[in-house]
Amino acid sequence: MRQTIATILALMLLPAVAQAQGRYEQVNDIAYTQSADPYAQERCKLDVYYPADRNDAPVVVWFHGGGIEGGSKHIDQELKNSGLVVVAANYRLLPKAKIDDILDDAAAAVAWTYRNIEKYGGSHRKIFVAGHSAGGYLLDMIGLDKKWLAKYGVDADSLAALVPFSGQCITHYNIRKQQGIGPLQPTIDQYAPLTYVRPDAPPIVIISGDRELELYGRYEEQAYFWRMLKLVGHKDVTLYEMQGYNHGEMPQPAYKILKDHIRRLTAGK
Repeated sequence: MRQTIATILALMLLPAVAQAQGRYEQVNDIAYTQSADPYAQERCKLDVYYPADRNDAPVVVWFHGGGIEGGSKHIDQELKNSGLVVVAANYRLLPKAKIDDILDDAAAAVAWTYRNIEKYGGSHRKIFVAGHSAGGYLLDMIGLDKKWLAKYGVDADSLAALVPFSGQCITHYNIRKQQGIGPLQPTIDQYAPLTYVRPDAPPIVIISGDRELELYGRYEEQAYFWRMLKLVGHKDVTLYEMQGYNHGEMPQPAYKILKDHIRRLTAGK
């Protein structure tokens, strides 16, 4: 019986697999800002990976981690050959840039995607914004505090979903460091996603590493974020804990969850 069910499932999945394994192309280092700042000209670039023979595909805008002080754009193998258009964006970094500039970069990268993604076979109606650690923090900020995307004429609520991988939900620890506050002293101010919890935000998929292995109590932050979203009446928010995976390891199992929710939220669209 197990073999029969497995065979049926395999046959059902053949069309999707065939489509996912088609030809893919990648364009690198596209400037997404017109800023005259030399540092912005250096950092504000993105790569687009896309299926060459597909239109109206779901899109993942991916923001890398690195504590807002380091890191670089990349497209993980788990997102390749999946029928997705993937946009991987760099952004300016602390302390060379201010946090407002960095949040503006994240919003500008998403706005570029809205304006241009049809050229690469993607749909502006199916944009999922995801990222790990600092990237998760940035996407939560621009997805919940609507002013960042509004500057570029984009309604944050038109995003298909926010999918932070182990994103900080209080004020980021490296922002607090600039304020003379240690990483174990929590604060919630205008730079905390928790400040902007609201019921009408896009669907939110919160993914954490193991609570005993995570960075600075990150799981508990995300659990509180999830709880407050539920309490204010958000109708589509989910929390996952990747047991046995630490902060750096948790993206690998989390990619499957991201892709599962992309399928869920784009079914029939």
